Amino acid sequence: MKFERRRQEEVSVNLTPLIDVVFLLLIFFMVSTTFTRETHLEVDLPQAQGEPGEASRDLIEVLIGADGQYSINGRALVNDRPDTLRKALQQSAGDNRDQPLLITADGTTPHQSVVTVMDVAGQLGFVHLSITTREPDEP
Repeated sequence: MKFERRRQEEVSVNLTPLIDVVFLLLIFFMVSTTFTRETHLEVDLPQAQGEPGEASRDLIEVLIGADGQYSINGRALVNDRPDTLRKALQQSAGDNRDQPLLITADGTTPHQSVVTVMDVAGQLGFVHLSITTREPDEP
């Protein structure tokens, strides 16, 4: 008896559907991803005359924008509520309340925002507060 040999078919993987799916996933993630923008507050400092103080490396800088938004050491806070400011100051300072706290406020910042920072800092036990100014323009 003579048996017929079966032909062995070549096994191959078609990559075209796989590439299509990968491109669709790539497009989906590109469209659905939200990108965070780093925001920095622009501050126009008030003018004052006097000698500049010496800068310390271990200071905490609270930046207050013209609209009253807070930023601590370059990180913007999510809102301008005193509780948020208190938690951020506690996290930045840890247990060290002797380090200087530098308040940098825009010249058009509402006075209440500056007072809020000073009040929260006083409640937390900060005693070395200073406010940033710039030298007056020459007439």
